[in-house]
This record gives sequence, C-alpha cells and structure tokens, in this order.
Amino acid sequence: MAKNELVEKGVRRIEWARAHMPVLAKIRDRMVKEQIFEGLKVAMALHTEAKTAVLALTIQEAGAEVRLSSCNPLSTDDSVAVALNEKYGLETYAKKGQNNKDYYASLNKVLDMKPDYVIDDGADLIFLLHTKRKELLSKVKGANEETTTGVLRLRAMAQQGALKFPVMSVNDAYMKYLFDNRYGTGQSTMDGFMAATNLVIAGKNFVIAGYGWCGRGIAMRAKGMGADVTICEVDPIRAIEAKLDGFAVMPMKDAVKNADILVSATGCKDVVTTQDMKAMKNGCVLANSGHFDNEISKTDLMKLAKSKKKVRDSVDEYVLKNGKRLYLLADGRLVNLAAGQGHPAEIMDMSFAIQALCLEYLDFSAQTLEPAVYDVPDHLDDLVARLKLQTAGIKIDKLSKEQQQYVRSWKEGT
Repeated sequence: MAKNELVEKGVRRIEWARAHMPVLAKIRDRMVKEQIFEGLKVAMALHTEAKTAVLALTIQEAGAEVRLSSCNPLSTDDSVAVALNEKYGLETYAKKGQNNKDYYASLNKVLDMKPDYVIDDGADLIFLLHTKRKELLSKVKGANEETTTGVLRLRAMAQQGALKFPVMSVNDAYMKYLFDNRYGTGQSTMDGFMAATNLVIAGKNFVIAGYGWCGRGIAMRAKGMGADVTICEVDPIRAIEAKLDGFAVMPMKDAVKNADILVSATGCKDVVTTQDMKAMKNGCVLANSGHFDNEISKTDLMKLAKSKKKVRDSVDEYVLKNGKRLYLLADGRLVNLAAGQGHPAEIMDMSFAIQALCLEYLDFSAQTLEPAVYDVPDHLDDLVARLKLQTAGIKIDKLSKEQQQYVRSWKEGT
C-alpha cells in the first residue's frame, strides 16, 4: 500500500474511533479550552491503534508535546502510526512486527524527549527509566499504568522501595476494569480468534486460564457463542465464583485433555507448559489474552515440535514429534490486538477518559505524592460514569434528602 493510502486509511480509523468516544470528547473540550497540559512533555507506550491515537491527540491538543510508541511488538496498526506522524504531527515510533531490538529502540526514542509524565501499558517505559535510563528519573513527575500486569510489577517495585515517582493505577479504576477488562477483552478476544482462524466457537471445549476480570469477560462471550467453558484458576475464591457462574473448574493438566481452544488471561508466566502441551489433543488452538507472550511457553512448544510453519496470517502450526498438531495464534502475543483491532471504541472511551483525567490529577498533585502506586480517586470514576450515561442518553434516579439521611444514620427508626 502506498504511503498516502496508508495515511488515509489511518485517518479514517482514527476519526471513526473519535466519533465513537463521546466521553473523552467532552473531557477533551474542556482540556483543550483550558490548555491544561501546556508546556508538558508526555511519553506514551500504549497499543498503537486508533483509540490510543484519540487519547494521544487529546493530550497534544490540550497543549502537551507527546511522543508515542507501542507497548507490544505486534499490536501496532501501521496505518494509524503513519497517520499520526504524517497527518497529525504527533511523533510516533511504532511498527507492527518489530523485533525485540527495534521495539526497545522505539521506547528509548520516546524517552529521549525527557518526559515530565509517562503513560504506560505493561510498565516497560517505567522499567527503562529505573534501569537503563536513570539519568531521566529526576525529571519525571509521575506516571499512569494501564494494565493488570504493569500494576502488579509496579506494586512489587513500590513494596521493595525501588519506585522513584508516583504512579496512578488506571487499571484498578472501576470505569476501567469493569468494562475494559471484562467486556472489552471478552469481545476483542473473540474478534481476534475468529479473524485469525475462521473457525466456529459453538460446540467447542473452550478452556480459559484465569478468572480475573479479563477471564470472566472471555468466559461470558465464549459461553454466549455456544462453547463449553472450563476455567483453570489458582485463586480459591475466583474458582468458586467461576463454578457458581456455571463453568466447569479443574486443574490445567486435566482441562487440556479435551480442549479444542485454550486462552490464557492471567498476567503470569508459564501458564501452559510442556506437560500441558503433551496432554493436549490433536488440533488444539492456543491463544493469549494476557499482556506478555510468556503465558504460553513458546520455548517448550519449540522443544516439543519437529516442525513449525505459518498456515494463516496469525496462525502457526507446530507439529510435535508424535505427529500431533498444535496451533498458536499471533505468536503467543495478545490475540485481540495482534490478530484483531483491540477493544471496541465505546469501551476504550471510558478507559482513556480515566487516563486523561489521571494525567491532569497527577500534574495537579504530583508534588504532594510520594513514590507509590495510587488508586484512581473515586470522584474521577464517578465523573466518567456520569458522562457515559449522559452521552448515552440514560437517566437514573437520585436519593431524596430523607433517603440520604436514612442511609447515613445509625439510629433505629430514623
């Protein structure tokens, strides 16, 4: 595709997303009018696609200098990356299919701007700042972290006293995880799976590793599409939830024996390893909806295989030494972005509204915050929820003064 055609395609995708993100639009109107980020430098590492572009442009239009890279080598929409550079003047360093060296080179180019704030997804930028780019630490005032995996890593850093600036846990905002993690991941995982394989889901044995909010969303959609769903968990409370939600629950070593499709969504490593792969039946399809490409052990899969070949754009066939065939989607990376287009715009509208508001909150509060991981303030969650209802034309009830007094009172009969 010629460069101008790629730019036009990217612009269309960005403007389509913008038209379906009304909550962020309302926030953007105020931020742009007030130029609240004037003079700031913001480094971003997020999945470089249309919805991310709308967030990055919002911050740029509100006065900041912005640089963007991807947080995953396979999640970039090249048309969007080129359009951001050529049409919107937003420096973007991302290309689909980057090798590890080029991926980190892009992250470093973003950090070369010497940012005041960082917006991260998986904490790669933040880790670089704390390891190989320590010379920039004194300038960084704070960061936002988008996803479960990144928050887990950053909380570990904070507990060990290694974190050097405050970080907002955008992932743990209600208006993020209840909708983005559950409904976004659920739908986009199905989109990615179907785009990659063109296979039916109904009637299949569908195994899901992890019953956090992402796993719940995937399970909900898989069940709704007619699959027989089994959950594998290490958390006893989540395992009970899965059982009471109507799903089979069992250890991975047992679940894989009849699996037609297996999706991992845990945020942990080595969820599916050699013993699991040996127990799988011929033709099992493996996919990952966690952040990094280490949930399904590609090292173990390669050791077991006598051959590997690409059979569809996002499908690799591994023929094991016993003749069994296993299929890995999107090289074990995020199937919903590497093989699909990510979460729906209406879902990311809420998550990225939280991102923009948290950046504003950080800039207002950073000098008073210690280096730690902070929850998103309740009033920001409430604002985004109310804007979502408003833009959807939905009205809700209000408590009367008497009801407000009643729920606050501890006296009998009041």
